[in-house]
Formats: sequence, structure tokens, C-alpha cells
Amino acid sequence: MAVTSVAGSAVGRSPARAAAAPVGASASPFDLGQVRLTASRWLDNQNRTLAYLRFVDVNRLLYNFRANHGLSTGGAAPNGGWDAPTFPFRTHMQGHFLTAWAQAYAVTGDTTCRDKANHMVAELAKCQANNGAVGFNSGYLSGFPESEFSALEARTLSNGNVPYYVIHKTLAGLLDVWRHMGSTQARDVLLRLAGWVDWRTGRLSSQQMQAMLGTEFGGMNAVLTDLYLQTGDARWLTAARRFDHAAVFNPLAAGQDQLNGLHANTQVPKWIGAAREYKATGDTRYRDIATNAWNICVNAHTYVIGGNSQAEHFRPPNAIAAYLKQDTCESCNTYNMLKLTRELFTLDPDRATLFDYYERAWLNQMIGQQNPADGHGHVTYFTPLNPGGRRGVGPAWGGGTWSTDYNSFWCCQGTGLEMHTGLMDSVYFHSDTTLIVNMFLPSVLTWSQRGITVTQTTSYPVGDTTALQVTGNVSGTWSMRVRIPGWTTGATISVNGVAQNISTTPGGYATLTRSWTSGDTVTVRLPMRVVMRAANDNANVAAVTYGPVVLSGNYGNTSLGSLPSLNTSSITRTSGSSLAFTATANGSTVDLGPFYDAHGHNYTVYWNVGGQGGGTVRLVNVGSGLVLGIQDMSTADGGRALQWHDSGTADHNWEMVGDGNAVRFRNAHSGKVLGVQDMSTADNANVLQWSDNGTADHRWTLLDQGDGTYKIRNVNSGKLLGIQNNSTAVGAFAVQDSDNGTADNRWRIVRNG
Repeated sequence: MAVTSVAGSAVGRSPARAAAAPVGASASPFDLGQVRLTASRWLDNQNRTLAYLRFVDVNRLLYNFRANHGLSTGGAAPNGGWDAPTFPFRTHMQGHFLTAWAQAYAVTGDTTCRDKANHMVAELAKCQANNGAVGFNSGYLSGFPESEFSALEARTLSNGNVPYYVIHKTLAGLLDVWRHMGSTQARDVLLRLAGWVDWRTGRLSSQQMQAMLGTEFGGMNAVLTDLYLQTGDARWLTAARRFDHAAVFNPLAAGQDQLNGLHANTQVPKWIGAAREYKATGDTRYRDIATNAWNICVNAHTYVIGGNSQAEHFRPPNAIAAYLKQDTCESCNTYNMLKLTRELFTLDPDRATLFDYYERAWLNQMIGQQNPADGHGHVTYFTPLNPGGRRGVGPAWGGGTWSTDYNSFWCCQGTGLEMHTGLMDSVYFHSDTTLIVNMFLPSVLTWSQRGITVTQTTSYPVGDTTALQVTGNVSGTWSMRVRIPGWTTGATISVNGVAQNISTTPGGYATLTRSWTSGDTVTVRLPMRVVMRAANDNANVAAVTYGPVVLSGNYGNTSLGSLPSLNTSSITRTSGSSLAFTATANGSTVDLGPFYDAHGHNYTVYWNVGGQGGGTVRLVNVGSGLVLGIQDMSTADGGRALQWHDSGTADHNWEMVGDGNAVRFRNAHSGKVLGVQDMSTADNANVLQWSDNGTADHRWTLLDQGDGTYKIRNVNSGKLLGIQNNSTAVGAFAVQDSDNGTADNRWRIVRNG
């Protein structure tokens, strides 16, 4: 059953605002009720989830709570899967339902979702009130006995339970019902449960607490910090900081990647918590932890679709091609990385790279995680990236690879409910009177505080243009900032059909400042092209992208034992009204289309692109736009690398030769490979060509920046390929230097032919 979005402000949004002002935030999202989706692929996803939220039986969801707290289950049937009465961390899912119902009410005004949330909260209050009768301490609320926490504290818990993970979900759900619906009963149940957490953890020494944090605890630091920001009560911030996991935070604070082997989704909620703790305290160490975690995860552990991890765990840095499996890209991880990205953007709204990544993960993995053939919008746990992979086929959890109404209730089903009721939450931000447009999808923003409405109309990403009409009380001079993705070139902006002379540098923001008139229409064009995105660890393995869209090959029911060999020069768009492409792979024609629509067939996302004639690339420096070549087209050992106009000479072409977790850059003119003079590890050491003698300075790793650019790190020195003194001049020499974030350390890899 389709559910139509309701225009206007959220009926149930709480009038209460945060009692503690966030520190360091220079941009803010709009409330959920201020942005609504209009007819589109994305609204269809939202409506399927809404149908499920309206359908589900609250009494079944209450079964384990009531049974655990000594109340009658009222004849309700128990659930299966991860909410079965014998499952260790049962009732983790109910907090997700509370959040999703609250979001759905805020977004659409749906009274069925409102009533279900209120009913569950009222019954949870009854469970909490009966604690004395069953021997639980005041405030406790869960589907399993409180004795699980005693075992957790004593480090004797052996049944696979993750008790604080469950408590986090319940706290977060209650907080969202309070924030989005104004429910004082949700507030009261929340504060009692949070008080129990404070009492329980306040009795432990720091050593006991850190030992206990070795068991997954979700985002306890995040939700308790949120509670502090909501109430201004420092008690909750003190409790939040007890959940700072030193074994994870200390390496990240130092910028060290020690993620290999860690359970991935155990970590990401902690990083979100660190970002929020920075907002609560102003302690820059928290900001550094969150920022470093994002940089490390996105650059060294993320697949082209925006997801990370294999079999739920982080693998070695840059290990991408080596781990193309059925159980890649757990949905929870990506959902939480989107939340982290959103947090960091509020702190650094000039960093467009954040939303280049956000768009990539949001569009290519998370939109496609939902089954469009299912009226209840059920989702996948993993997104397979093995050759011949298929959504809905692979490792089964709880009885199936698509979630079900009552017999799965995995973590990813829970975050899926939140994902598809909050799809609009990051389209627009504001900073004082400046409007920031980060995402391009059909939507309406009601900026009620200013009496302004913005209507975005677009067929993006099928088309490359979006129109933003501004109406209402728009008088006065103010600015609109529009993200110009790093993958585009030649972006243009016009107002009422008149081209604007403003900067549209890829990987930044175009700022349009003017005296507005109601009805003004801003048209943004973002030209798209086919670009191959090489895997970090193997330049001969790559994915096909078109603008922000990852394209996958449709192999029907055909099994694939290995990556097909793709003729990259054969990729051709075949339709102007859809993202339909064809290409030649393994000598046969294959159809390509958006990965978010790859349902009901076997597919491949990555391809073998090595061994092709003309298989060379140009290295285009982001800072200067010039290409890397060899001085005077030398063929001698020691010829210095420099940047030059792209004149088409052979010394500007490089063959990327896979070498384990690294590549060698072999010059097409000289046959020499790129290295560092005297194998130096110092900043500003010369980069030059030399005979391929196998030394470590001839090997480089590609660090995908998530926006179509790469940092190129020397294996021997750990330094980055850059241009001396950040010069943009023709003929400036290439050097290696430290990773200081300058544009000359970023490169576009443009495949020839």
C-alpha cells in the first residue's frame, strides 16, 4: 500500500530544543518535518517502509519485554530470528521501531505510526514499573534478566549477549519519540533507564569499565551525550564518557589505522559518539578521533559502493580486490558511516568530500539494500560484491537473506527502518541565513523560520541537471551554497536562465549570493562521464562509475567464477531516458545499469581491466590540473617527474602494474618506473623514473578519497606524491611530502582509450 507524504511541518516534532548548545557546529540540518520527498525512486523506498511500520503488531514486539518483567504477554505470538525468546540480545530491534515510527510521524504526520509508538512506550512504562516484583533494580528495561549485566561486569558472560548494545537501541528509540513526537512519557521512561545505566556503571572502577567495553555496546557514548545536549544535565555526559573505549580511541587520536581484524560495526557507533562528545565538551581530541576514523575508514577500507568490511570485520588497509565476497558491506556499517559523515559536516561544512562520500554510499548501497518487489520494503544484511553476486542470495541470517515481517529482526533490518524513514535528512543544511544544498533529489524544503520554500525538481542521476525554485519571503541578500561533486568537470549554474559567473570547482561548493525574488529558479548542471575506479590494492581491478552512480553488469542467472575482463573503451550509453549502458566483457556484450537497481539477477560490480591494449592512464594533479610526465621526455634513469600541459605525448601515459597491495607506475615512453631519489624517506625528496629493480620506493598504494581522486602513497617512505611547494606552474617538479591535506597531494587517474 502506497503512503503519500504530507506537506508542511512535522505534526509531532517536539517544541523542546537542546538545553546545552553544541560546541563547534557551524552548520545545522533541518528538522525532519521540514523536508519531504516528492515522487521518485527514493519516495518509493520510504513508502514501502511506511507500509511495514503501519502493519507490524506492537504486541508481538512487546512479548519479550512483558515476559521478562513479569507481565502477561496477552496471547501475543513470539517473534523469531534475533527477537526469539531464547535469542541472547532479544529486544534490540524495538528501539529501531521506536525511532522509525517517530521519524515517520515527523516526516508524514502518519497517525498510525504515532499511535504505535505511543502504545509501545506506555507498555514499556508498565514493564519498568514492575521491576520490584521480579527483582530488578529501578529503571531497568530489557527483554533479558538484569543478571546478564552482572556476568558482563565479571567478564563471565558466555552466551553471545551484548547487553549494552540492546540498551543503546532502547535509549535511542525513546529519545527519538521524545524529540520528534513530544512524548513526555517516553522522556520519563528514558530518564529512568538512563538513571539505571548511570547507577550501574558508576559503581565500576575505570579498569573494570574498560574491560567491559571489550563487549560490543553500540553507541552508548553517543546516546548519553545526546541526552546531555537535550537536557543540559551534566550527569548524562559523565555517564557517556565512561563509555570512551581507550583501546579504540587512543590509536585513532594518534591517526593510526589499527582497524584490521576488528568487528566493524562495533566501532563506528563509538566514532559517532566521539563527534557528539566534541560538540558537548569542546575537547578537540574527540573531534580528531572522529575525523581520523572517517578518513581511515573511507580512504583505506571502503568499497566503491561506499560500504566497508567483509564478514562484519575490517580487513588490512586498502584490501579491497582481495576481499570481493558474498558477505561484504554490512548495511549497519554504512548506515552508521552516513551518520558520522553528517556529524562531521556540521563541524566542517566547507569539506565537500564528506558529502561526495555520503552520496556514494547513500545512493549505491543503501537505496539498493531494499527489495523493491516487497511491499514491506525488506532489506539485505550484506551487499555481495563477489563476481556473480546477487542481492537476497548469500549468507543467511535468521532464516533468510531478505528480512521478513517477524522472523529475522537482524541489526541491519533495524537500521534499515531508520534509513528509509530518514532519507531526506541530509539534502539541505543551513548556516545562519545561508542555505546549503548537498543532495540532488526531488524534494521540498519548508524553511519555516524564514518563510521560504525551496522546491527541487530533477531526474538526477539519470539526468545531470537539477532545478531549485525559491518561493515565499525570500527578500534580502543571502547565499545558496551548492555542492559541486569531485567527479564532475564543467559544472554550470544559472538563475532564471542566465549563466552565473561563479566558481564551480569540482570537490567544493559554488556560492550564489544575490538579492532574491520569489520564483527565482537556480539550475545546476553537473556533467557526468564514465570513469573507472580502481581498487586500492590492485589497479587491474576496477569498477565502472557514471557521475555518482556505480554501474554493474547484468548477468541474469549466469554464474561467474571470476571477474569478467572488461573492454573499458566499449562502454556506451544506450538511452537518454535511463542509465542503460552496454559493454564488451569476455568477448560478449553485457548490459550495465545502476547498481542500486541491480535486483533479481546476478551481477558484477568490479571487473578485470588489466592486460588491455592501450591500458594506460594519465595522472592529473588536482591542485594544478596538469598531468605528470618526465622532464624533456627523457628515457634515462633519473629523469625527473614534473607536471605539464596534457599535450598527448607518450611520457604523459603510465601503465599501472599490480604488485600485491600496491602498484608500480611504468612510463609508456621510457619503460621506466616511478620512484624516489636515493630511496629517501624525507619530505621534498625528488620523484623520478628508474629501472625497475624491485625496491620498495618503486611501489605505491592508491588511497581512494571517495570523490574520484586518489592520494598516492610511497610504500618505502609513507609519503605522498605531490608537487614541489604546491606549485600550479607548468614544469614544477614532483616530490614526496607528508599528508598535509593540500590539493597537490590528490590525483585523478584518467584511463586512456
